[in-house]
Parts: sequence; structure tokens; C-alpha cells
Amino acid sequence: MDSGKPLMYETHMHTPLCRHAFGLPEEYAEVAAQRGLRGVIVTCHNPMPLPYSPEVRMRQHEFDEYIDMVQAAAEKTAGSVEVRLGLECDYFPGYEAWLERQLSSAEFHYVLGSVHTHVAEYQARFWKGDVLEYQRAYFDQLAAAAETRLFDCLSHPDLVKNEIPSEWNPEALLDDIRKALDRIAAVGTALELNTSGVYKIIAEMNPFRGMLIEMRARDIPVVIGSDAHEPQRVADHFFDAIDLLEECGYENASYFIGRSRREIPLEDARRSLRPRLRPRKLMPQRGGS
Repeated sequence: MDSGKPLMYETHMHTPLCRHAFGLPEEYAEVAAQRGLRGVIVTCHNPMPLPYSPEVRMRQHEFDEYIDMVQAAAEKTAGSVEVRLGLECDYFPGYEAWLERQLSSAEFHYVLGSVHTHVAEYQARFWKGDVLEYQRAYFDQLAAAAETRLFDCLSHPDLVKNEIPSEWNPEALLDDIRKALDRIAAVGTALELNTSGVYKIIAEMNPFRGMLIEMRARDIPVVIGSDAHEPQRVADHFFDAIDLLEECGYENASYFIGRSRREIPLEDARRSLRPRLRPRKLMPQRGGS
């Protein structure tokens, strides 16, 4: 394999339309080219029916603007780095039909499903006063999201650990995690290794090593994404992610183009990347997006 050939994509990145990210898609694409990536897949937070968490996502009337923004970036960067249309969609029981209509309204290359425990509507539905049961409910909802078959991949798949980090005990949840992974594997949905976890209160990628090992035992594909909310975070900690996947028994990373999964050998992915010239230390974050 030619070590200079771009192979990987930034598969999880946002735009200012989500109200908590900075930089236009072409700026993310410029950093992707510097890091040796083949392209970026823009996955901003999807519109949801009001009043579901409007403070962290684009509004419905901005949806066409989002699609035009990504298309404009693709045209500007054509011939140097790819920019493709994706979407990060909240999974919340009862909104499946909404998501199905939304995902049929444009030609998405990649669709991430997310269970966001820090959203007020999620907490109102699932918090019953018992932390362990709340965490168990999260993994049950993660599997339920996969079973809708609406999503190519599920993002940051142990996000709940940062909701009440002082009460996170993965050993107590392993049986629940294994059951959820069995359900996810049965429908063939990929899971994300989200590198932004290193900046959160529990400073490790999402998911944790033990869950990655259980995923590998079930042949669940993994997509690496940085969850970039600013251009300089593109491909952040990708080398570390590749190392971690290899330690957990993985040989390939996946990505999606045209909603179809493709694989890259991890060793080829490593050789294709360029290191960041000026690393930046970001402040820890509590939640996930």
C-alpha cells in the first residue's frame, strides 16, 4: 500500500448550525487534507420535532441550508479532498417515523444514530432515581436504536458513563452490555470509536476497552470518528484509536459511502495518516454530542 495515499475519512463532525460548533465544512476539509485524510463526512445534529432539545441542533427550516452548505463545500474542495453529506440523528422512542421521512429526503452517505442521555427529554423519560437502572436503560436503548435499522453506526456507545461519572462501574453493567451487543451484532449495525472521550470527565475514548473487546468477539464493525466541533479537531487521536483497536483484536476500521460499509486495514490506515503539527489540549467536557 502506498503510504502517501489518503484512505481515511473524518466520519463525525459538525457545523455552526448545531449551535455549539465552529467552522464551515470546507475548513474541516482543509485540516483533513493536512492530516492525510481522503475526506470528511459532515454529520451535524438532525432537526427534531419541537420542543426536543432545540438548543443543540439545527431547526427544521435550516435543513435545506445544511444540505446546501455541504454541497457548496464539496464543490469548493473538489479534486483535493472529498466532502460528503451525513447526519447525526437522535434516537428517541416514538420518533422513528420522523427519522425515516427525514433520511429519505436527501442522499446521505452516512447516518449516525445517537442516544444522548444529557438531553432533558431523555432524562425525563428514563431517569427513575436509580443510577444503575438508568445506565442499563441506556444500553437497552442503544440496542433498540440498532434494531430500527435506520442507522449505519451508533455513536459514542458508552456515553452514559459521563452522565454521572462518579457512579460508573462497567463491571456491574457487563451482562447488560453483552446483551445489547448481541442485539446490535444480530442486525449488523456498526459502532463508533469516538476519540473525543479523552476530553471528557472519564478521560477515555467511547467505548471503553472492555466493551471494544466484547464488540470484537461479536465481529461488530468499528468506525473511527473524532466528533469534531472545530476544524482543528479533525482526525484527533486517530493514531491512538488505531492502536487501541489493534490491542482489542481488530484488524480493520470501517467507513460508509452511499450508506454502504467499506473497510480499511488498520496498518494501512496508520501509514496513510499525517501527525498533527501543533497538538492542542482541550478542556474536559461533561456530556457528549
